[in-house]
Amino acid sequence: MEEATGIDAEALVAFRPGISGAREKLRWASTRVTTLQEDIAYSLFGIFGIHLPVIYGETKQNALGRLLQEIVAQSGDITALDWVGRSSEFNSCLPADITSYKPPPFTPPSLSEDQMETSISSLRDPIIVNLASTLYFRLNSLSTPRFANRRLHLPCIAFPVTVVRRRHSQDGESCLTYEVKADGLQDMLITTEDKLVQFSRARSTRQPYLLIRPWNRYDFELSDLSDEVQSADDDWFEPESPSNSLLSRSHGEDEPVEFHLRALKLIVRLGQRFSALLLAQQRGGVYKRIASDHNIISQVRDVASIHDMMDVRTLEIL
Repeated sequence: MEEATGIDAEALVAFRPGISGAREKLRWASTRVTTLQEDIAYSLFGIFGIHLPVIYGETKQNALGRLLQEIVAQSGDITALDWVGRSSEFNSCLPADITSYKPPPFTPPSLSEDQMETSISSLRDPIIVNLASTLYFRLNSLSTPRFANRRLHLPCIAFPVTVVRRRHSQDGESCLTYEVKADGLQDMLITTEDKLVQFSRARSTRQPYLLIRPWNRYDFELSDLSDEVQSADDDWFEPESPSNSLLSRSHGEDEPVEFHLRALKLIVRLGQRFSALLLAQQRGGVYKRIASDHNIISQVRDVASIHDMMDVRTLEIL
């Protein structure tokens, strides 16, 4: 069965219906072929344990959009937004076809305990600690992503795009490649079928694009704020570590050292490479996703420059 389906044998043995591990299950289905186009979505209801109306005659994009919308709504899991290909007419943050889930999702690099400790020790400035704590509170207060009337309300960290410049491409190429610069992020190349408006900050006061980091609280192991300040035997509190000693000296023994340490760990994780979305602003302040033929992998220029990561908001995406 593993050879026939491409699904790991252990996953087949341990399988239980449900919305957990949604992105991996969508990858399983990415090679599935159905006689009726709507069945590409209907045939997955059992895998995800989801019950939706069956409307034969609707388009494939509409059926798949309704399924993906329900997965996000029930789980708050945004890994279903991790795909490459063409955008759906249902919502631009969703793919037009299940095959867009064939490539595995981007997995950020993991840090060892030593690497994490070294990175935290470099963020010793009290100003950085206070900014990190403020950012932590902002992110933790965000609501989960939700759909309403096919519009996705997506919490994120936003990075305004400052330069879009087209690169010369070979004749016959269907996709265009652009050099893109954004505040606080390393420069990148983005390839898309869409024709982007070229501009630079020096020549335009309008910034029609945003690069965003969708906020997924599960990725960063955030709990409720009521649990933030815990006892000294909490796993996050390591009294012998240099970073804890540093925080104690910087903020005094009465400060919630455990919380500041957790906030700094969050900043270190935000400094790692991540899968970004490129959005184009529409009339009325809403946005549309610009689909790419590859994952848009980005990274902040300087993890200590927390000001560049403070634009926390929830965007409405068509």
